[in-house]
Amino acid sequence: MVFERFVETGRVAVVSGGPNKGKLVSIVDVIDQTRVLVDGPETKVPRTQIRINQLHLTKFKINHPFTASTRVVRKAWKDGKVLENWENSVWSKKIAAKEKRAQLTDFDRFKLRRAKTRRNKIRTVSFLALRKAASRNGTLYGKKRMAKGGDKPRPSKKAKVDKKKPAAKK
Repeated sequence: MVFERFVETGRVAVVSGGPNKGKLVSIVDVIDQTRVLVDGPETKVPRTQIRINQLHLTKFKINHPFTASTRVVRKAWKDGKVLENWENSVWSKKIAAKEKRAQLTDFDRFKLRRAKTRRNKIRTVSFLALRKAASRNGTLYGKKRMAKGGDKPRPSKKAKVDKKKPAAKK
């Protein structure tokens, strides 16, 4: 199946625009193809209609009946531990990191840039050392290879005879 997140009763979503931007809500009813009725009892979002294109659907779903009251939605929200699951999700952590980066001062950004530069230098030096070692033992491209020429010993530089200079005649 291609889609896993459907607009359905009980689906938890994040509001992407308007006064409740960034808050979690639960879909209570589908009004038509473009609008839904949402309620966010634990996130202080009143029961209201909202356009579907203003929602980001999450993987979380709670079980409550069609057009349930706010009291029933609140109970299902707590039973489903939606806020705990949301806080542990990668999506939530990315949003928190983005907010933290937005609050950095100029000096904090400078310190962060310097730390990244140092980290990258250490990483590059260790990578080059590993690559050099792999190149020497022949495992750079996956399989260990024999040196060219098989088992024949290579002649030393001193043993080479210079062919350019003719031998002296006597």
